[in-house]
Amino acid sequence: MTGSILQHTASTTLRIPVRGPFDLDKSIRFLTDFPPACRGDAAAEPGTLRFAFPAEAGWEHVGAAVRQRSPGSIEVEVFAEEGLAVEVGAQVRRILSVDVDGVGFAKIGTADPVVRRLQQTFPGLRPVLFHSPYEAACWAILSHQTRMSQAAAVKRRLAEEFGRPVDVGGKVLMSFPAPDVLAGTEAGRGLLEVKAERLRAVANAAKDGLLDAAYLRAMAVPDALRWLQRLPGIGPFSAQLILIRGAGHPDVFPTDEPRVQEAMRVAYDLPEAPPEELEELSAVWRPFRSWVAFTLRNDRSLARAGAEVR
Repeated sequence: MTGSILQHTASTTLRIPVRGPFDLDKSIRFLTDFPPACRGDAAAEPGTLRFAFPAEAGWEHVGAAVRQRSPGSIEVEVFAEEGLAVEVGAQVRRILSVDVDGVGFAKIGTADPVVRRLQQTFPGLRPVLFHSPYEAACWAILSHQTRMSQAAAVKRRLAEEFGRPVDVGGKVLMSFPAPDVLAGTEAGRGLLEVKAERLRAVANAAKDGLLDAAYLRAMAVPDALRWLQRLPGIGPFSAQLILIRGAGHPDVFPTDEPRVQEAMRVAYDLPEAPPEELEELSAVWRPFRSWVAFTLRNDRSLARAGAEVR
């Protein structure tokens, strides 16, 4: 464990408006069952979701407690040094995908019965992201050719050994290592050398601002994906993961995500549809292709049906 428990002397509460359907409890339940998040404790406190993470604005370790007081807003209590509250609030907004105006998302369901069923099944669920593109890229490296449970155990160990414990309003959470720590040689101990080298490359890219979420989202999608694939160990699948689940781009069709494509074949009754046809079909989801794909991927009934067909 790196350092003593970080206790910020004061907190700042931000009230953030949310446009379109959003249910914080759905985000909490998702995190509880999402191994890469290492947050089996996320639902421990009903109605409150606590985070600890390195803030992109300088990579200081910070905390946040999120509560939903009404359908149209969330309350974010920020535990950070003075002057960081707004930046941390913005990062939390992105993590929960409430930085995107979701009013138009409901309209997609009127044009597509599959999307309408998903919206009815998961009302208010939005993509829950990694804390940053940097952390998403680290996960991509750790999980490559590795079982998810094993990769999650390594990610948890890195946080415990090289991250920082943060007091988030009375609850201590481990924050993932900041890039300057992960860029050192010590953090790679116990990892395959190739993965250690790739983690260091990702950490250095983050230190240099090359994984900035706003920067990645401002680029045209093909350009952003090519940019990310310049990192060692980041191929097409990982680049899409970083852009969609790290930077939070709302409108990317995951062409290299077989699980989404299989769910689409089941949902639309197109068992032989090639990826190109599925991507064309997804055009009706614009500008929320990432959101629909996220929900499809997490619909377990479709996953079971696909397994039965195979």
